[in-house]
Amino acid sequence: MIQMLNLKKQYESISQEVQDAVSAVLESTAYILGPRVKEFEAKVAEYVGVSDGIGVANGTDALHLSVKALGISEGDEVITTPFTFFATTEAILYERAKPVFVDIDPETYCIDVARIEEKITPRTKAIMPVHMFGHPADMKAIMDIASKHGLMVIEDCAQSIGAHINGKKTGSFGNTGCFSFYPSKNLGAFGDGGLITLNDREVAESILKFRNHGSAGGYLHEVVGINSRLDELQAAILLVKLRHLDEYNALRRQWAARYTSLLDKVVKCPVERPGCHHVYHQYTIRHPERDRIKGMLAKEGIASNVYYPIPVHLQPALADMGLKKGSIPEAEKASEEVLSLPIFPELDEPSVEKIAGIISGV
Repeated sequence: MIQMLNLKKQYESISQEVQDAVSAVLESTAYILGPRVKEFEAKVAEYVGVSDGIGVANGTDALHLSVKALGISEGDEVITTPFTFFATTEAILYERAKPVFVDIDPETYCIDVARIEEKITPRTKAIMPVHMFGHPADMKAIMDIASKHGLMVIEDCAQSIGAHINGKKTGSFGNTGCFSFYPSKNLGAFGDGGLITLNDREVAESILKFRNHGSAGGYLHEVVGINSRLDELQAAILLVKLRHLDEYNALRRQWAARYTSLLDKVVKCPVERPGCHHVYHQYTIRHPERDRIKGMLAKEGIASNVYYPIPVHLQPALADMGLKKGSIPEAEKASEEVLSLPIFPELDEPSVEKIAGIISGV
């Protein structure tokens, strides 16, 4: 059996570091917003290249609190992509704003920047690009459009920690960058976790209140917030794994390059645009007979997955938006053809060759 990722192998390689970190938290009895959270926030901010990092309970809350703190509310519009996990859109809807979907670039699966301006209206307040599968969206073009039209930018960096464009990391371009530390991510916690990066102290102060029931402390609640705090134990574990992140990403890139060398003539392999540094949260191939390939792999005990089989605009929860099949064609076509293969730092050459060999028989 070859899994999509092997968290046990990764844990075994850092088990003593993790156990020491967890024990230190347990001994300290500082379990909520303690020193490890503050240290992790500071180190991620430094890593991304921004002034502030704010730990929250999960990646969805990172997006939601960004929307809330930036003052986006009922009647406002946020331009985003339908080819993403549902949380991207949920974060907009939580504040009763309206998601406006723009089709994707079929090469990178990120939002097609050439189609953004045609969707801008007087109600548009922000753009929310997603760095899909670990490939950065075209942030120069997005920031130019945002500047031209006076819009804010919220980066969905759930899949892209460590990715960069000419050395500038995702999460440092927009008004906020929103990260997820779900266990399967390139930097994964042992449970849920998230973080917001930004360079605006006023917005940071708002997020700090919103994440803690609307209070800056002392039982004074200035606004209505939520309970969304990164757990101290998770921060301790993430500090251990952050030390290894660049190594993990380098190994993902190594296995991605090997896949591409073996499969480039068989299926459509991922691209890496000039100046971009892809971190391969997923290695996603494309083929009209995707389901057949998935079946061939399953028969040999090899996992694969479809991210994402139903574009967000066609989800039943959004039926009242009235968007029908055929309305966003590139995202819909991608959903019918993409297949993500096993990729994780601890993958090995025999596994990659076996997977590629099976796919080559399509």
